[in-house]
Amino acid sequence: MQFVSYTRLGLPGFGARVDGGIVDLTGRIRPGITSLRQAIAADLLGEAAPLVVGRPAEFTEADVALLPVVPDPGKILCVGLNYETHRAETKRPDAKHPTIFTRFADTQIAHRQPILKPRVSDHLDYEAELAVVIGRGGRYIPEDRALEHVAGYACYNDATIRDWQRHTFQFTPGKNFPSTGPFGPQLVTPDEVGDYRTLKIVGRLNGQVMQEATLADLIFPIETLISYCSSFTPLRPGDVILTGTPGGVGDRREPPVFMKSGDVFEVEIPGVGLLVNPIAVEP
Repeated sequence: MQFVSYTRLGLPGFGARVDGGIVDLTGRIRPGITSLRQAIAADLLGEAAPLVVGRPAEFTEADVALLPVVPDPGKILCVGLNYETHRAETKRPDAKHPTIFTRFADTQIAHRQPILKPRVSDHLDYEAELAVVIGRGGRYIPEDRALEHVAGYACYNDATIRDWQRHTFQFTPGKNFPSTGPFGPQLVTPDEVGDYRTLKIVGRLNGQVMQEATLADLIFPIETLISYCSSFTPLRPGDVILTGTPGGVGDRREPPVFMKSGDVFEVEIPGVGLLVNPIAVEP
């Protein structure tokens, strides 16, 4: 199934995609469950089917304002240098362990909302990624059980302010400017995705392919990332792990290609979604 978060008539909620639109699930799976994160935490996504299958759409996407898939994750754990093409273009050495950094939840935006280029930099770069949303929490999760802890997958653009990323050896400033974390448009459950390794990921700037890979190309696969992250922090339902971006980022091109006002960037993962965001300038 495919789930979306949104506001409608001024109130936040969530629902499931069906042919022609959306079926609202806010407060319907169980009283008091009014957000996708709450439904994930209560392990209720599997109970949505009787409320959705065979039912007509109650409204269209035009009737709502989409939110990031999980607007309020407790943690967003990002993985750097996780495709060989990207590691090679950065000239970083091979690593024995994943490179992990964090993104703040209040930097996230939804499908079709503008990514904001900040006043203090012209080095706004794109990073097409697959996001993994945790369903069952845990600590010290073994790799051979890790996929049992996945609620679903979504597209993400881990947009980066490159010069601020390089102010020190820590990535945090360049990864946390407001309105630089597009997440969406929907969460797709693992049963619908199948083997994630077969997924293709493409990043397009103004219609031109800039990044392209398959998820089989990950240096550290999703099972390893979940196990590793759960070893240093307890994972909770609704937490998000960004699995890394392929080579082809704008910063490493000759000459560099940075996003500017009026541009449009797309992250497409067939079977998961198409995430589209225009670029605007911070007011």
